[in-house]
Formats: sequence, structure tokens, C-alpha cells
Amino acid sequence: MTGNATIDLPYSDESANIIYNLVFCDNAGLFQELTEKPYTYPFDILLAPAIAESDLQKIAGGEGIDPRVKLLACNRLLAAGILPQKKELMAVIVEVHLEEGLDVLASFVDGTARYINHSAKMVIWETTDDEQAIDLTNKLFEHSLKIVNRIGPWDKPREPHPVKGNTRVTFLVSDGLYFGEARSNILFSDPMAGPALNVATKLMNHITSKAGKQ
Repeated sequence: MTGNATIDLPYSDESANIIYNLVFCDNAGLFQELTEKPYTYPFDILLAPAIAESDLQKIAGGEGIDPRVKLLACNRLLAAGILPQKKELMAVIVEVHLEEGLDVLASFVDGTARYINHSAKMVIWETTDDEQAIDLTNKLFEHSLKIVNRIGPWDKPREPHPVKGNTRVTFLVSDGLYFGEARSNILFSDPMAGPALNVATKLMNHITSKAGKQ
């Protein structure tokens, strides 16, 4: 893996580590390694050595664009010291470090999701017309926005995955990465974080159940 952003390796399985790092959308080099050439739009712009600010702003604020792509554009703008024109929450990532290993749910605003079990088994959820999943995603983002509006963005490189016994909730916003972390029992009972974590658990159970039946 290459790139100038954080590479974290919480799993013994390489594929799980790749998916884990991809969900944070902060390593363009990793996306570049996994994208076939010749690049088509928008990767021909996002992965170019030099990019016009107007082109990045168009992707970052575009309608109907994959939130992961929008986050890549936002991160390139932020790296250049430029704020995206619109503040938007695009992903919520919950990491729970159990005794057996790390469980991760990444929920994106378009209803897609990624789940990595502590055993490194994964669910790649690309369904955007499942009513229950959409409802749970919307509720998760509603609760998460309340948290984002009360905290500020992290101004340092992304931290390594949480230690055993801790839970971390990361919010990928157009103007940066926001997060909160504590011992799992404390965070799940927290008045602000608890509702978001409760809905995230329901979403995780739903997509894993549906994926198991397919």
C-alpha cells in the first residue's frame, strides 16, 4: 500500500485491512492502486498530480456522486488549505474493539455500507433500495449530525484503530474528520453517542442478516 495518509493494519487478513483503510477515504494513493487505468471521470481528476480547485469543488459538492468520491475530493481540497463550499456529513464509522478483535461498521449517506467482523469476514452493502436499511441510515445520520454540531474536526492525522475495550465513532464530514472515543460501556450509555450507536447496531444486524440470506 502506498500514499501519504495513515495505513492501519488491525486484521491479519490483507483484504480486510484494505477495506478498513478505504472506508476512511483519506488515502488517494490506495484508491489509485486499486483503480484500473485509463482513469475515467471522476478519478481522472481526483488522481491527477495537479487539479484545479474548481474541478474539485464540483465533485465535492455534486449531487448523486458516490460519497467516497466526494470525500476524496474534499480531502484534496483540505490538504491544499481550501474548505469545500458546503459542510456535509457523508459517512459514520463505528469501531468496537472486542476481546476477539475489531468490529467495524461504515455507513455512507447514500445508504451503502461496509461491515468488517472481528474475524475479518466482510459485508459489502451496495443496496440502496432496502427501505429498512435506508430508514436506519437516515436515523443514524440524524443522531450523528447532533454530535458533529457539538464537536470540532480533528486537526491531526487519523489515529490508529481503538485499543481493546474501546469504541470509536468517526464522522467523515466535508470539512474534516470528527470523532469520539471511550470505553465501550461508557460510550454506549452516553446520552449523546448512545442513540447513534444503538441505531448503528441495528443497521449492522440488518445488513448482516440480509447478506446471510443472499
